[in-house]
Amino acid sequence: MRLFKAIASAALMLTASVCAAGNPVIINIDKTYGIKPGNGKSVTAKMGKALNDIRQKYNGRNVKIVLAPGRYDFYPDKSANRTYFISNHDQDNPKNVGMPIEGIDSLEIEGNGADLIFHGRMLPISVINSRGVKINNLHIDFAEPHITQLTILSNDPQKGITFSVPEWARTRIADDTRLELYGDGWSVKPGGGIPFEGDTKRVVYGTGDISVPLDSVVRIDRQTYLAPRWRSKTIKPGMVVTARSWGRPTPGIFLSECTNPTLNGVSVHYAEGMGLLAQLCDSVTLTGFNVSLRGDNDPRYFTTQADATHFSGCKGKITSTGGLYEGMMDDAINIHGTYLKVVGREDDKTLLGQYMHGQSYGFKWGEPGDSVNFINSSTMELLGSTNHIAAISPVDKETDLGAKVFRITFTEAVPAEINADKTFGIENLSWTPEVLFADNIIRNNRARGSLFSTPRTTIVERNLFDHTSGTAILLCGDCNGWFETGACRDVVIRDNRFINALTSLYQFTAAVISIYPEIPDLEGQTTPFHGGKGYPGVVIENNEFQMFDAPLLYAKSIDGLVFRNNRISFNKDYPPFHYNKYNIRLEHTRNVTVENNTTPLSTHID
Repeated sequence: MRLFKAIASAALMLTASVCAAGNPVIINIDKTYGIKPGNGKSVTAKMGKALNDIRQKYNGRNVKIVLAPGRYDFYPDKSANRTYFISNHDQDNPKNVGMPIEGIDSLEIEGNGADLIFHGRMLPISVINSRGVKINNLHIDFAEPHITQLTILSNDPQKGITFSVPEWARTRIADDTRLELYGDGWSVKPGGGIPFEGDTKRVVYGTGDISVPLDSVVRIDRQTYLAPRWRSKTIKPGMVVTARSWGRPTPGIFLSECTNPTLNGVSVHYAEGMGLLAQLCDSVTLTGFNVSLRGDNDPRYFTTQADATHFSGCKGKITSTGGLYEGMMDDAINIHGTYLKVVGREDDKTLLGQYMHGQSYGFKWGEPGDSVNFINSSTMELLGSTNHIAAISPVDKETDLGAKVFRITFTEAVPAEINADKTFGIENLSWTPEVLFADNIIRNNRARGSLFSTPRTTIVERNLFDHTSGTAILLCGDCNGWFETGACRDVVIRDNRFINALTSLYQFTAAVISIYPEIPDLEGQTTPFHGGKGYPGVVIENNEFQMFDAPLLYAKSIDGLVFRNNRISFNKDYPPFHYNKYNIRLEHTRNVTVENNTTPLSTHID
């Protein structure tokens, strides 16, 4: 009997172990926690309670939360109140969070196509300090976006522009006579906008950002206004102008200090900041992740206030495949680290480094053992050899939360010329990722298509860049304004298709593909910023370019560039307008190869 009990006990323990490691605990959220779709009531409080309960009961086990299909409404009232410092966003706190996933490992959420509809001003989903979280098949949207759109009805040179606002937008004339967009607990007075073609939803050629003077407006009826001070020869009846502010309080999804988060079949249809912001994460996978409209019949012309996806200070591998990115007010993807500016030197091994941009501070920058480089901001040249962090601590705060200044002690002596009298930057090399950006569609958006700033292998392949209004692919690096790292050493851009990019001018938009680091003293630079001896550099091959204007490739400060086997054709879809009249323009470059392309290309070397 005693032997039988021992065998039975061992079998039970083995079964429990297999369940924990393999088959997940299935939690149907409607049955277990009474969170049901479709009734219009707020699920915020119940969802927060359910996530907290699941964390306490099941953390460490494989848990799968299943949502029933349908609409779930989230309101700020009774939401989680959190202080998050989110890279490249407004650092206003606290934030109202709809679904805080914090400190939970091995959690999977199956949305079954559910619509998560948010109200007011909220951060829909945060995933903080968690491992192996998976989110599948759901939609994120807002009932009342903080951007509105103005359908142009008439443009009278003497009377001004008459426009209508959509039924879903609440608007009014404020005390200062300006048009004001408002909702539950918020209001916005737009000052600028982006014109879109009414039929194609493409950014209007030759416009970019425009001023939208909405003061002294006159209300004609509930949805129609006259803006007497709005005068423009460009704006025509039938166009749709997205009227917006420049605020970006929260993304649609915020990932911070997570390992291996995965988003599959998730769509963000609107967010007041970026669609997804990931910072200090190790390996992020996006499969069929969309920042997109709700199909061809969606009345909206916009998605997010800023980038579709943005990765700051991440490592491991970032994978984004099979996504649709459209209608956003900035880039489809931006991957970078952050330079700290040297603001003090305490001894030969200790520096004070500071976050400089007003939207990027307040979170951990590095940890002992991390590899770092030092850079001269004026020439963007490296100083000394790779060093390592021995110790790091915030100076202006008790913890990393909210900190701007760090005291960093290095294992080796810092080059003698580095001090606070001139501008020097510190780059964390350990928190830089590999990248695979493949099989995505990027179309009808403002600014640029994609930005990559990492020294590790970056593959950009089989994507469609369709009417990105600025540069389609940008390799940058800036230790003077945005303070976003860094040099690209190994980039392959292949088998992509580019259709009529660069219809408007934005920052760094010198060609369809721009290699454009910000270098104040280029003449004083002796070593190029991108590429370098011993690195593959940048290879651009087997792509198709459909062009209406000349600038195809601009490259500045790179050692190692190949442009080969590309198919280039020119059309008359738009009048040429760009200041860069060369197909290929090179500035301060070395070891450049241009060969076997289908069209002879004009090349200019500065």
